[in-house]
Amino acid sequence: MKRPPHVSGPPDPSSIDTSERPFVLIWEVTQACNLACTHCRANAQPNRHPDELTTEEGKRLLDQAREFGPGQLVVLSGGDPLTRPDLVELVEYGTDLGLRMTLTPSGTSSLTPETISDLKDAGIRRLALSIDGANPESHDAFRGEPGTFEQTVEAAKAARDVGLPLQINTTVSAQTVDELPELRALVSELGAVLWSVFFLVPVGRGRILDPITPERAEAVMQWLSDVSDDAPFGVKTTEAPFYRRVSAQQRRDASDAPKADAIGRRNGILAGDGFAFVSHVGELYPSGFLPKSAGTVRDGGLVDGYRNSDLFQSLRDRDELRGKCGACEFRHVCGGSRSRAYATAGDPLASDPLCPYVPNGYEGPMPNERASGD
Repeated sequence: MKRPPHVSGPPDPSSIDTSERPFVLIWEVTQACNLACTHCRANAQPNRHPDELTTEEGKRLLDQAREFGPGQLVVLSGGDPLTRPDLVELVEYGTDLGLRMTLTPSGTSSLTPETISDLKDAGIRRLALSIDGANPESHDAFRGEPGTFEQTVEAAKAARDVGLPLQINTTVSAQTVDELPELRALVSELGAVLWSVFFLVPVGRGRILDPITPERAEAVMQWLSDVSDDAPFGVKTTEAPFYRRVSAQQRRDASDAPKADAIGRRNGILAGDGFAFVSHVGELYPSGFLPKSAGTVRDGGLVDGYRNSDLFQSLRDRDELRGKCGACEFRHVCGGSRSRAYATAGDPLASDPLCPYVPNGYEGPMPNERASGD
């Protein structure tokens, strides 16, 4: 039976105190996935983990998420969430709680038009699909499975047909960066409302990929800023908050950061500061790319862990940042990727090695690890 439309909208981004609640809460409902993507953070496996959160534990997690406040955004990710037979039940439960439920499934044959329609009826607000190559050859090679490009494009069209807003996620690495202009055209053609451009963090299988250089990243940020000015969709970056610094510099005012995107999301959230991640076994992390635990949600610790753990509190204090990130006049606009700092330096408060910007007069240490590749 089709569910009645949910009438509550997202909270005003400017009203969200990120010391009290995340703008985005991601729940990795499973690690199981039939793909073997070269960049996979989760090191996804064919089978579900025996200790992943059960249906009832998942519902208790959603109960906790509601404690953050009205309209909390919850992203169900994986692995591939569709490998869980209780997925529609969880979406319905979260929707009934007043949560804004969204989904990031894998582009496989299980993502049929019927499944997409069922998920929309259950209350899914947005479908986020990953496209990392502008054609079947490049995308399928990146995803490790032939046919995924066509399956993903067909799923995108099915979402459009049922009126389900679509987000496209793209990973930027040395392997994919040259296809960004073609991908931009594809995102527009598919009618997406948001393009989320993720800059590689060397975790999971992503360790074997080559990132782009900081200088190339800067040029891509400048290009994305130009795209955002006239594209029919919103643009956000993931694990590259210095996009906001670049945009502000192009506008010649450090306070003139990009406005909220097409779904009201602030571009400036960081791991632990407006962002939280719950693993398939219930560990609370600042991000899926920053696997440093602040406890488990199995004991009801989601809200307290986010608000009061030493880890999350330190990540929210931009004046605690070290190196050139700590000296940067844009640290409150940007803040650097805490996940990349942790992955490369073992310190989530260290400088982001992908950002080439050096604050005026700064003579301190540079990041120990620099991105490589071209």
